Amino acid sequence: MSDGRVVLTLDAGGTSFRFSAIAGGREVGTGVTLPSHGDDLDACLAQILEGFSQVGRSAGGAVAALSFAFPGPADYAAGVIGDLGNLPAFRGGVALGPMLEDRFGVPVFIHNDGDLFAYGEALHGLLPEVNRLLAQVGSPRRHRNLLGVTLGSGFGAGIVRDGELFLGDNGAAAEIWLERNKLDRHAPAEEGVGIRAVRSVYARRAGVALEQAPEPSAIASIALGESAGDAAAAREAFRRLGEVAGDAIANALTLVDGLVVIGGGLSGAASLFLPALVAELNGTLEKTSGERVPRLELSAFNLEDEDERRRFLAGSPRTVRVPGSARTVPYDPQKRTGVGLSRLGTSRAVCLGAYARALKELDRR
Repeated sequence: MSDGRVVLTLDAGGTSFRFSAIAGGREVGTGVTLPSHGDDLDACLAQILEGFSQVGRSAGGAVAALSFAFPGPADYAAGVIGDLGNLPAFRGGVALGPMLEDRFGVPVFIHNDGDLFAYGEALHGLLPEVNRLLAQVGSPRRHRNLLGVTLGSGFGAGIVRDGELFLGDNGAAAEIWLERNKLDRHAPAEEGVGIRAVRSVYARRAGVALEQAPEPSAIASIALGESAGDAAAAREAFRRLGEVAGDAIANALTLVDGLVVIGGGLSGAASLFLPALVAELNGTLEKTSGERVPRLELSAFNLEDEDERRRFLAGSPRTVRVPGSARTVPYDPQKRTGVGLSRLGTSRAVCLGAYARALKELDRR
């Protein structure tokens, strides 16, 4: 990127806010991390103003826009934040975007972090990498659509279609956390996918109290045999995560038909849940006649596995004759998707997505 416009970004979490300035597709100046004070609205807003002010000064140039991720529910287009679970001070609607526009005198763009994660990976991460690999093996196939999924304290997602972020009429597209949980039909998928789910399954299977269950990183270490603990319970906790996430992603792929990129804090344990997730995508459903049909029209491949990545890139190409002619045309009957991990890192993908989104909106104006 050669665009020199400076955009200030924020990755907002329940306990801390990370601010940065981006120009030309890279971070400039010095980033700032401040505690969120999410239970005190005045203190929280003061931190947001201070963080943006600090990175703006550090960038040393005129600021073109503020563009950042903030938790929902929210009316992102209007810049109004609703009732947040992890930032309880935001109750009844807080006009955060307009406040920042008044303070800094530049346009302000706010989005869901799942949306910006997907956008960053679509422009600079997994999507262009896959297309480069396809070009290298001489394949004419190219991908244009991406489902980005984040696994952490929650279960988020974003959709990019033909290079454009798909937000929906209410800014509520890709709310994947509200899909039905395959293993508990009365609960949302997030209850079977997030940090709480991993700890809960481990505690139940290992026969310990939930408050005694370690954090997911420690459970992953147990599953891999690197630490003492109930290895079978640890492996099952991540297998179930993969099954529930895979079912939700399969539902989304019936509509999106694109690649899948996974980020978030739990993605570091991908080796423990990706096989189950991809197996769910490649599973079957049963019709009333007893006939089994594929879960998806697409064959799913784990792009983190060398052999599966090779088979994904190769496809099943052949030629078919044109009726009434000696001419042949290329044909690949294998519809397929690939599932891979973030190539940028979740936070960087969000920031680059926020930066690119701001430039697009500024150009439209």
